[in-house]
Amino acid sequence: MKKIKYILLISFLFYQILSNGQTNGDWTDLDKRQTPNWYEDAKFGIFIHWGLYSVPSWATKSNADGFGSGYSEWYWQRLNEKSLKIHPEFTAFHHKNYGPNFKYQDFTQFFHAELFDPDHWADVFKKSGAKYVVLTSKHHEGFALWKSKYAWNWNAFDVGPHRDLAGDLIKSVKNKGLKMGFYYSLYEWYHPLYKNDINSYVQNYMVPQIKELVNLYEPDIFWPDGEWDRSDTTWHSTEIVRWLFNHPKVKDNIVINDRWGNNTKGKHGSFYTTEYGAGNIDNNSPKRPWEECRGIGQSFGYNRNEYLEDYSSAKELIHSLVSIVSNGGNLLLNIGPTADGRIPVIMEQRLMEIGNWLKVNGSAIYGTRKLKTEIKSIKKHNFFTENDSSIYLILTKWDEKIELEGTFKPKSINLLGSNESISFIKKGNKIIFNSPRFTPENIPCQSAWVFELKK
Repeated sequence: MKKIKYILLISFLFYQILSNGQTNGDWTDLDKRQTPNWYEDAKFGIFIHWGLYSVPSWATKSNADGFGSGYSEWYWQRLNEKSLKIHPEFTAFHHKNYGPNFKYQDFTQFFHAELFDPDHWADVFKKSGAKYVVLTSKHHEGFALWKSKYAWNWNAFDVGPHRDLAGDLIKSVKNKGLKMGFYYSLYEWYHPLYKNDINSYVQNYMVPQIKELVNLYEPDIFWPDGEWDRSDTTWHSTEIVRWLFNHPKVKDNIVINDRWGNNTKGKHGSFYTTEYGAGNIDNNSPKRPWEECRGIGQSFGYNRNEYLEDYSSAKELIHSLVSIVSNGGNLLLNIGPTADGRIPVIMEQRLMEIGNWLKVNGSAIYGTRKLKTEIKSIKKHNFFTENDSSIYLILTKWDEKIELEGTFKPKSINLLGSNESISFIKKGNKIIFNSPRFTPENIPCQSAWVFELKK
């Protein structure tokens, strides 16, 4: 009898664990976990690519090969490609400026981050209107931005800045009330274990290092990359995800992307990812939140070879945010800091301009979802978002007269940032109204304008 009671008790405790949102098993079980609401409500985040590649901070502008030839964070890999005919410009640049005997590891002597002010960075992110931040804790080069015991003498505390860059930043960002987490590259180009013993690399280096990072900083986001080289089985992905989803300090808030193996994109994770508009999300993908990541320029890491015309304007970035959010996604907009620890001024300016727009129009972005109510516009520059109380019509081009179609009839219409009430006509299946008249001096914002249609 005691044995039966013991079995029943164990069964009950196991059921309680599952019912509290914790998970065990393969992806089928893990995918049942609901994505925490904060992520889908946030809509706008900041990506940060920062590492040793920020010292040379150079790449070609061409991305014609479709695999990051214009990404400065790939500098080391480009120097060591078997065929110099693929990207000879990198070798030519390196030899000219650093000499043929200068090794990539030697860049540690120039990576000082002496002007890095995490409180200023966090203030910029807060003013930009972003709700979360993702830092490259370790890119494909393997250089860690925290004092990792698994990367001795190849981390920002042992060499270079001699500082816990990841720890200092996450503290400042969270003090501003923002969520923060880490990008982490599963693979490393030149790690000896990765090249010679993948199983040992995963079990004795990668998995313990991930756990070290999470235990130290308790992130809200874990954003793996470099997954394409192996399957999720080789990476022990479900083991890691199961551990994250059951971790007592992060299980309630943490979200993960879909980059867990060359067979997982658009299939598994808290959210799916696209990059500069390219991704694996299609009509066959299970329904999940999704996120577009891209830079303000064409590179993720800072690229000194980019000029003004290579950077998106604030207007273009706001329009991207509007388009992505109206389609149910988040925008993770990247900045590439300099080796001395500055956010390039042009990037800071873009973030401030986005923030100024969101001060006026944030209610049409945060906490909204893709439109479900029956209402539409034939204009391609008109976008919709929706929450429980309102439908938001976002114009990326100003119209004097607006005509919408659908059965929905609003209780009232107003332009965000303006106190002027807007009269409208509901005629059959159409809603017709005129935009308010403004001068350049009193128009509430630039780049895009939002009409709130109260339910």
